[in-house]
Amino acid sequence: MSVRITGKVVGFTEQGDAITDISVALLQDAPRSDKVRVWCDPHETFGLYDEVHQEPHATFLAVLAAGGYLQLRVVGMSARELLGIELGQPVVIEW
Repeated sequence: MSVRITGKVVGFTEQGDAITDISVALLQDAPRSDKVRVWCDPHETFGLYDEVHQEPHATFLAVLAAGGYLQLRVVGMSARELLGIELGQPVVIEW
């Protein structure tokens, strides 16, 4: 049985990470592997990452942020500017 969680982008950090309305608590049972697919059309990434990770520069990540909500991040860059993510844009997570 697959799980699907939907939400949207509700804000941005100063660094340009997209803040979603998807609570980290909703993702507590999600696997920490590439079996998790996250997309903010047309961009997608696989896996959920903690704030501290070893992923390289310019990698698109779904981050379990300390603020309690999933954030979409491009390492070392602004996801908002680079990917053109906008407020209200849908976000979908499946595993």
